[in-house]
Amino acid sequence: MTAKHQTGIAAPVRGRGQGVFGSKKKINDMMAQLRPDLSRESLGVGPDFPGIAPNPLLSGDARKRNAELRTGVLALGVLVDWREVNSNPRVVLMFDVETADGIAFRGIADEDLTITELTRLAPGQTLPVRYRPAVMDHYVALARGADPARVQQLSDEIARRKRT
Repeated sequence: MTAKHQTGIAAPVRGRGQGVFGSKKKINDMMAQLRPDLSRESLGVGPDFPGIAPNPLLSGDARKRNAELRTGVLALGVLVDWREVNSNPRVVLMFDVETADGIAFRGIADEDLTITELTRLAPGQTLPVRYRPAVMDHYVALARGADPARVQQLSDEIARRKRT
């Protein structure tokens, strides 16, 4: 289906749930073909786990999600694995996240890191992350500007809960 613009050029009309590249399913299928190491199967997650956007800067939903995550609720994430997406270096980080409320979930962060940050990544490392409790869609973001005292307090709360 096409629509004519004022220029007279026919352009495709996108239906609901379709972006510039087509449906989200097509994007996920394309991503699995281009980068099998970033497929849901290779990351060891199920079909409800969010997919990796080829370029989050092109997606309005991704920009909105990232903005919300930057002000999200603080939690702690234990780094499970990470994959480099491109040489920016943009990486996808997978965490086992634990919240102050005792909720545990597998989280994924899509981050641009410096070379120094990238070389310091190690599985098992605990990092502060932010999440959106109202959404709980597995997306998290590194809490780069988190107050160290608040991170320590959160760590103590989680450790105290585990002891009881």
